[in-house]
Formats: sequence, C-alpha cells, structure tokens
Amino acid sequence: MAIELYIVRHGLAGEHGSYPNDELRPLTEEGQQKTRKVADRLYEMGLRFDRLLTSPLVRARQTAEILQSAQVGKTIEESRVLAPEGAIADWEPWFERWKQMGENGLALVGHEPNLSTWAEQMVWGEIRHRIELKKAGVIGLRVPESGSVVGACELFWLTPPRFLLN
Repeated sequence: MAIELYIVRHGLAGEHGSYPNDELRPLTEEGQQKTRKVADRLYEMGLRFDRLLTSPLVRARQTAEILQSAQVGKTIEESRVLAPEGAIADWEPWFERWKQMGENGLALVGHEPNLSTWAEQMVWGEIRHRIELKKAGVIGLRVPESGSVVGACELFWLTPPRFLLN
C-alpha cells in the first residue's frame, strides 16, 4: 500500500527583490484570495492532512495557514529543508520518522524550483525539468511505505490552480 503525499507551492507573493529579506516576502492580497479558493476546493474534494510541513519563509507559512484555516490541514510544522536551498536527501529522514507516527495525510508547502525537482526525483530518480508547479498548484504522489522515495513514486496528480478555481 502506498502513502499519498501532496506538494503545494505557495501562492502569489510580492515581487522578488522588493523586500530587503526575501524570506519575509508575503503573499499578495490576490495571492491570499486565490490560495483560499484553492484550499476551499481541496476541502470540497475531501483532502485532509494531519500535517502540513512548510518552509519557514513567510509566503509558504501563510499558504500553510490558509490550508489549515480551510480545515485541509491540522498541524503546521516548519522545516528549513523546504526553504529554497533544501535538499530531498535532508527531508527523507524526517519523512521516515513521520511514517512511524501513524498520521494520515501529509502535504509539503514550499517553493519552486525545489518542489518540482523533488517530485521529478521521486518519480524518475533524476531531475528532468519536465514538471512545472504553478503558484498555489498541487502535485500528488504515491509514495512506497518503505525504502527510499527516490525513483520509487507514482505521479497521480499535477494541477495548476486555474483548474481548482473554476
């Protein structure tokens, strides 16, 4: 049996370079509204996560909080591994510990290009630059219950937000 893992990119944020510290760049008002609509749609579709693992950067944290307020996710946990410089190899030990906790549902909230390259590594075992995750978009992967995730997952969902907003 496989575990379903969801990957969510943060919503539309303030313009890059317009903040002295990029980690503090927040979602725009439009980004908040669209992300709320995406979160509401995910709730309507029955998605529920016991844990939202998010990058500590403001825009990702805000996205996770919107998902939580829409009752899509219960608990938010921050991890530097989901920040832009994070590596999948650094996330795998956390994931192994999470699997032992017996929770149902996990979503990762972070940034591009990390999230799409992580998805590619999980599916193909290498980065191919074929998957593009739009802001507030969602990737769904079936992850094996044991062993490395690299090259062992199945992509079952890649949705840009426009398909969730209609």
